[in-house]
Amino acid sequence: MNHSVATQPSSSDPHGLYLLLISVHGLIRGPNLELGRDADTGGQTLYVVELARALAELPGVARVDLMTRRVQDIQVGSDYGQPIESLGPKARIVRIDAGPEGYIRKEELWDHLDSFADNALAYLRAEGQTPDIVHSHYADAGYVGTRLANLLGVPLVHTGHSLGRVKRRRLIASGLKRDVIEERYHMARRVEAEELTLGSASLVIASTANEIEEQYGLYDHYQPEQMRVVPPGTDLKCFMPPNGDEQGTPIAVEVGRFLTNPAKPMILALSRPDERKNIATLVRAYGESPELQELANLVVVAGNRDDIRDLDSGAQTVLGDLLLDIDRYDLYGRVAYPKHHKRDEVPTLYRLAAASGGVFVNPALTEPFGLTLIEAAASGLPIVATFDGGPQDIIGNCHNGYLIDPLSTDDMTGALLEVLKDKGTWTTLVQAGLRGVLRHYSWQAHAERYLEAVKPLVEHGGPARKPPRRRPMLYHDRAIFTDLDQNLLGDPESLTEFVRVVREHRKCASFGIVTGRSLESALKVMRRYGIPMPDVLITSLGSEIHFAPEYAVDQAWTRHIDHLWTPSAVRAILDELPGVKRQPKEDQSRYKISYYIDPQVAPSLEEINRLLHQGDQTVNVTLSFGQFLDVLPVRASKGFAVRWFADQWGIPLEHILAAGGSGSDEDMMRGNTLAVVVANRHNDELRALAEVERIYFAQAGYARGILEAIDYYDFYSACQVPQLEAR
Repeated sequence: MNHSVATQPSSSDPHGLYLLLISVHGLIRGPNLELGRDADTGGQTLYVVELARALAELPGVARVDLMTRRVQDIQVGSDYGQPIESLGPKARIVRIDAGPEGYIRKEELWDHLDSFADNALAYLRAEGQTPDIVHSHYADAGYVGTRLANLLGVPLVHTGHSLGRVKRRRLIASGLKRDVIEERYHMARRVEAEELTLGSASLVIASTANEIEEQYGLYDHYQPEQMRVVPPGTDLKCFMPPNGDEQGTPIAVEVGRFLTNPAKPMILALSRPDERKNIATLVRAYGESPELQELANLVVVAGNRDDIRDLDSGAQTVLGDLLLDIDRYDLYGRVAYPKHHKRDEVPTLYRLAAASGGVFVNPALTEPFGLTLIEAAASGLPIVATFDGGPQDIIGNCHNGYLIDPLSTDDMTGALLEVLKDKGTWTTLVQAGLRGVLRHYSWQAHAERYLEAVKPLVEHGGPARKPPRRRPMLYHDRAIFTDLDQNLLGDPESLTEFVRVVREHRKCASFGIVTGRSLESALKVMRRYGIPMPDVLITSLGSEIHFAPEYAVDQAWTRHIDHLWTPSAVRAILDELPGVKRQPKEDQSRYKISYYIDPQVAPSLEEINRLLHQGDQTVNVTLSFGQFLDVLPVRASKGFAVRWFADQWGIPLEHILAAGGSGSDEDMMRGNTLAVVVANRHNDELRALAEVERIYFAQAGYARGILEAIDYYDFYSACQVPQLEAR
């Protein structure tokens, strides 16, 4: 590379800061960013380019260099091979040679990062100028940035964008085995690089307080006092209030064809067709409120599709339920659910809703950031959003809407009516949102807050660091699983103590809840009692497995238990039996059929099993508290789900403490798990367990019984890290 002085950007402030940004992977260039070309060319590439430009426009900044990898490949544009590209008078992209010339995915870059760091240092030495700050983006850049910052003796700032420990959970949920994850994603190297980066960084920049607590909190080098929330900027040239040109556009016509009165205000929801986005509760809230239906239309934009049957099972369920609920509440002509929209039509959708006097709603169960809320606010829409995660920060900053419990239709309906019924309220919220976005979420605001955060590092250095206790493993070596109702809800005082103990040992032990409740019902109860989101939430008696922090469904488990499952045949056999009555719809799920049973009238459990076998139904039948009969696929149960988790995560069953109190917990506690039956147990159903020597019967009930078992087994100190995990 030619490192001539002529390549340096001009500076109107020669005494200002020289900021060096590093983003190793992806196709990064100034104009025409190829967003979405592949998994490596997405939001991060846009962010670093816009950040470089915004910082360079500030007084007090002399120069901004964005370092990335140089790519010479006929499969991509030739501009990715240019050593230097200008982004403006004081900003540029600097491309560094590392590894093969061609474009490779980020997971293949790990062996070339030392070369990148060495060549980057050589470039800086040739330039004759040392940056005041090195700012790394993502784990690979963190590895490079740590080396450079240490060699140059300057502060390191880091932005993770996504984190390995969190992604590992998503990959396990998707069905990938641990050895495949390691081979394909080099997860151990990534997490170790993240730990080293967090241990070296003077400042970590995050998008929300929730990201700091729930994601960075998983790391040994978690020191929140060195983390700062600086939310990313939004393109206010793209997202802006309506100007009239949105009417008559193709997407406006597409939405309008569903609606009898398209001039009504629009309740707009925009998300993927994912159960966690909670579209079903929104439709239910709208369907149960004649007042909402009279005031506004509902527009649900849930991805793109040609045929619902071609989508994955989760999306099929979400969209199928949407159509069924529209029919159930007879919402034809009042709900629009377009099949297709283009990326560049999203701003138009926001402006259409704003021009109608509508509202944007995000009913997701959890929302780590909430970019759509900022885009909607910038487009002149009031917002209604889940009280979990990023929306708390956004509405706290902009004061342009209402936070809701996403599991409460009453809460959701009330907030939407509050916005829509009074034009004065609507106008006040819109104006507050526009001001708030400009102040907190524009690129200029982002750059100014960024500069405010990093200047003290240059002037005074970073705060003193406490050396953390490191664990030589990527995965936890132990876990506690407990039932919800029988174990955690009856004694608030002991629950508080149990939560404290679990949090204290969060870095060395996974925490799981196993319940017969649905996901929605379990979350409601957990929020009411202040129970933190567990690492693993097993619902519907073991037929669904969800992973924190986003309630990701274990798709491999779903595919696994589908074996021999024909629910319509099960219902045909059981619906006609005396003393057996199907429970309400909300207590059923795709892989759990639930009944009330009157043992005085109904056939015995043995007879019910015999009838199912005669009907060629191979299923798992459980009886709880003598009155609840549940039928699941033969491969599904609480015990099977816990063992699936143990196998996928490589945790020996002897390092799992399972706590239960009813018949549905029995198979979770039998076998090689450590187990405890709390004192408030259902005696008849668990009497047989008293003969099993590995099961401890606590003297105390509820959470206090689990704490008693933790002491009895010396659980947190007795378990050792398996040799295969000592990396």
